[in-house]
Amino acid sequence: MSTPVHADFEHNWQATILPGQPMIAPARHYVFPVAVPGEEDALARGALWLDVRPSNAPSFLAQCALGFAGAGVATGVWATPKPDTLLAVAGGYGYLIPTAAPDQTALLPLRPIVSVHAAAEALVLVGFHAVTVISSEDQWQSERLSWEGVSITGIEGDTLRGIGWHMRTDRELPFTLNLRTRELAGGAFLP
Repeated sequence: MSTPVHADFEHNWQATILPGQPMIAPARHYVFPVAVPGEEDALARGALWLDVRPSNAPSFLAQCALGFAGAGVATGVWATPKPDTLLAVAGGYGYLIPTAAPDQTALLPLRPIVSVHAAAEALVLVGFHAVTVISSEDQWQSERLSWEGVSITGIEGDTLRGIGWHMRTDRELPFTLNLRTRELAGGAFLP
């Protein structure tokens, strides 16, 4: 099975997903996550290996630990609205990698990432309860949208539409989220 590289945004790098650890590691080799408490055994689950070639910096090998080894979570590489930054998702764990400074890679707090969607000016990462939005200016996480399970039904301009499960009524309820203003209407995580 091939893991895709998604290029919905302009970017200043090339990335190749390797089938496994190369026989000879290059001089620049980064292992993610770096010293995250509670994640000491993350690399034992496996890793997504990337050969990253930035246009304005030396190439490097990125070893991104898998969050989960099973199906149902995202894995792949996405261009972001920031041309020098890529998003690597390995078994639901997301890594924002600045290709000119990979030592500043961030492990995203949304875990697991179930799916990734490109909007007009943002990348939308979907988790079980909320979404994280990455734009060229910043990244932010939505309010809780569901008790368990968020489904995206469409993205039109700045408006994200979806449904989430409401525990007390056992129903799927719709929501809309403005990706620019962060305004939420509806949603299933109601009091």
